[in-house]
Amino acid sequence: MIKTKVFCEECRNDVEYTITSVPMVGKIKGKEYQYTGSEARCMDCGSLLYVPELSDANLRSLYDVFRQENGIIPLDIIRAIPEKYAIGKRPLSLLLGWGEQTYSRYSDGSIPTRQYSDTLLRIYNEPQIYAELLEANKANLPSQHAYEKSRHAVDALLSSSNNSCTKIDAVIQYLLFQCEDITPLALQKALYYVQGFHYAFHRDFLFEEDCQAWVHGPVYRDIYFRYRDYRFDPIERTSSFNSEVFSAGEKAIYDSVINNICCYSGKILERFTHNETPWLVTRGSLPLFEPSDRIIEKSIIGAYFDEVKSKYRMVNPSDIRAYAQDMFRQI
Repeated sequence: MIKTKVFCEECRNDVEYTITSVPMVGKIKGKEYQYTGSEARCMDCGSLLYVPELSDANLRSLYDVFRQENGIIPLDIIRAIPEKYAIGKRPLSLLLGWGEQTYSRYSDGSIPTRQYSDTLLRIYNEPQIYAELLEANKANLPSQHAYEKSRHAVDALLSSSNNSCTKIDAVIQYLLFQCEDITPLALQKALYYVQGFHYAFHRDFLFEEDCQAWVHGPVYRDIYFRYRDYRFDPIERTSSFNSEVFSAGEKAIYDSVINNICCYSGKILERFTHNETPWLVTRGSLPLFEPSDRIIEKSIIGAYFDEVKSKYRMVNPSDIRAYAQDMFRQI
């Protein structure tokens, strides 16, 4: 890929250069992190060149890996909060009781502390928490108009939330009710298999949400942030659940996934998905440990699980057992 010219110290001249993706290692707070970056080389002598834009992009890639591996809020979510709640960066920072420029620095790419990261994630995921914060600290805002604009936005979100309970939330509660110990990693895989097998048997997708091809397999991003503090520990169980909200066909899928998929650990299920077409195709040529937010297209999931149903001659959801046992033998 040819770019504009930059100065080459070997050629002592402004030269054209090529850009290639290469594995890199960076250090943050004394720990090394592997990531994929870009390097520029002179087209005349092949020397490594310094290009400010590439250097900035590599630093952002390093920070993205650091955020993902340390459970720090992603930059895109930080930048989405002001739009979600119709509030400026400076007013939001004041609302949170921070310095005027603190939020702006985070929005520009600085990495927040774990405490500040948790605060931002919580208000992003829970409009009710933001609404309470808005009321408690509205005196910190620069104007009544700023308050009213943000109040209108959060009220609309709360109204929408109260009028709809998503299918994925209901399935999560059922899984947490039925499974004695299910970790966040295992929960993600269970949701993925529920989505796939529901399509194979009923010809429609249960969840509107898309999953992404993360390093550890398919992940529903918002669900990850909801339960990430449990890390490798089982999520707290739901004490009661009325399964009459599901159809008989839906419940048959959930119960079979619970009995035949959730009996394996999250790490085993991760290895299952690493050998399946949807994750492999979506990841493409990405290095094994390269973070990615690529969406696993529903069409790919549907086509794969159609093939699985046909190959294993599945007649009803209980036949999922044969596929799970075969995958376990293969790994």
